[in-house]
Amino acid sequence: MSSGQTLFLVGVTFCYALAAPVGAVVYFRRVRVTRPPVGTFNGRDIAVMMGFVLTLPFFYLALPGPALPAVLALVFAGGLSVGYQPILARGRVRWAAIGTLLAADLAARLLLGPVSPVFWLANSAVVGLIVVSATNLNVQGGMKLKHVAWFILLLAVYDLTFATAVPLTQELADAIQGYPFAPSAGLRIGEEYGAVIGMGDLLAYALFTTTAYKAYDRAGLRTALALVAVFGALAPTLSPTVIEMVTGDRPELIPAQVFFGPAGFAGYLLLRRRLGAERRMADILGAPQVAPVARRLDRAPAPAVPVPAEA
Repeated sequence: MSSGQTLFLVGVTFCYALAAPVGAVVYFRRVRVTRPPVGTFNGRDIAVMMGFVLTLPFFYLALPGPALPAVLALVFAGGLSVGYQPILARGRVRWAAIGTLLAADLAARLLLGPVSPVFWLANSAVVGLIVVSATNLNVQGGMKLKHVAWFILLLAVYDLTFATAVPLTQELADAIQGYPFAPSAGLRIGEEYGAVIGMGDLLAYALFTTTAYKAYDRAGLRTALALVAVFGALAPTLSPTVIEMVTGDRPELIPAQVFFGPAGFAGYLLLRRRLGAERRMADILGAPQVAPVARRLDRAPAPAVPVPAEA
C-alpha cells in the first residue's frame, strides 16, 4: 500500500469513526425518544445483543445475493422510522424521506456502480443515520456505560476469534461489499483508493461515546472521543503498515474492536474510579425528587386544635 493510499484510509476512517458518535450525542442532547416499557437494562440484555451479533453473519451468508439488499432495506427502513419519529412526526412525511434516502442509495449503486464515490456517500449516509437511531433507542432506553464496556470487550474477543481461528469476518466482508444497503460506511475513488468501516464498529463507537456522555457529561465525552480517535480509527488503520515495516508481511485483517474493546473497557474503569456512579436518564431529564416535597411539608402550618368553649 502506497503512502497516499494509507493517508486516504486513515483520513476517511478517522472522519467516519468520529462523525457517528458525534451525531449520536447531538441527537441525544436535542431529541427525546419514547422509552419502551421493558424494565431496567441488565446483563441479560447484553447476552441477547451478543447472541444477535453471533447469528447475524450466518444469516447474511445464508441469504441468496439478490435477497440480501431487500432484507437490509426493510431493516433499515424500520430502524429509520422508529428513530426519527420524534423529528418527523407525520407518518407520510417520514416515510417519504426514508423512501427518498433509500432510493438514492439504490439508484447510485445501479447507475454508477459499486466503486462510485456517490454510491459510497449515499450508503454511508443511510448507515450513519441508522447508527444514530439505534444508539439513542438503546441509550435513552436505559443502556449504561458499564453495559457498553462489557459489550465491546466481548465483541473484541468475538472479532479476534472470527478473524483468526474461524475466518468468517473476511468472508462476510467480501459477501456484502458492493451491494446497496451494505452495513458499512466508507469511500472509494476508483480501484486504487478505498476505505471501509463496518456498521458494527460505528455502532460500538457511538454507543460508548453517548453512554459516556450520559454517565459523566463532558468529561465522559472527551474521554470517549479520544479513545475512539486513537483506538477506533488510528490504531486499526496504521497497525498493518507498522507490522509490515517490522516483519515484512502485511496482515489481511485486524479487527478494530481488538484495539477499541480493551481500551474502552479501561476507559470506563477510569471514569468510574474518578467520577463515581453514572448519571441516569432520570437525572438528565430532571425527574422530580422527594426531598423538596418533604421540606415543604415541614414548613406547612400545623393544624389548629379546637379549644373548648367556657361554660
